[in-house]
Amino acid sequence: MKLFNFLFLSLVMSCCMGLQAQQRDWPGLNRYAHDNQTVARQSEQARRVVFMGNSITDNWARFHPEFFTDNGYVGRGISGQTSYQFLLRFREDVILLHPKLVVINAGTNDIAENIGPYNEDYTFGNIVSMVELAQANHIKVILTSVLPAASFGWNPAIKDAAFKIAKLNARIALYAGQHGIPYVDYYGKLVFGDDKALNPAYTKDGVHPTPAGYEVMEALIKEAIARELE
Repeated sequence: MKLFNFLFLSLVMSCCMGLQAQQRDWPGLNRYAHDNQTVARQSEQARRVVFMGNSITDNWARFHPEFFTDNGYVGRGISGQTSYQFLLRFREDVILLHPKLVVINAGTNDIAENIGPYNEDYTFGNIVSMVELAQANHIKVILTSVLPAASFGWNPAIKDAAFKIAKLNARIALYAGQHGIPYVDYYGKLVFGDDKALNPAYTKDGVHPTPAGYEVMEALIKEAIARELE
């Protein structure tokens, strides 16, 4: 019995320590720390484009890894993250890899209020800051739209997701146009219905694309990257 109690207590303490470590690494710097060292040693062709994002980017690299490896793309998505966290890890996960170009997809989890109330000015400011950091380090930028979503299953209290997404996308597109930055409109190809949802042909949960959805996105982003780099 004493041995069982000791083992149980050890397990609880281990879980608590793991949770505390995750909380201490709020930006997610540890997620790609080891892989970044490996990528940084690869040829420029193998790391010419970094995709910065949340679970949509994270899942993309897992569902279709060949799209990344075959084209010299590097996925740096972390599930659940907001633009605030992207900005904090931008140096480690983008700048220090010395890519030629970064693709930024931000806003979904900000609007879903994953870390607190949504403030469009702050989210937009985070995106602009990432653009400026990239340009200061001679890295080209492609900005992309937030994907459509009528609601968020993990936060049903958000009732105006579609409106906020459309409004933020319009602001990002305007900024991109004013500053000569390519803007890729995933939204226009994926939106469906009067409620401006993610087309059910391309999703199972209303937020994340299926492989069929990623195929649509891949055609759009690959063409935009080619125009910038080739």
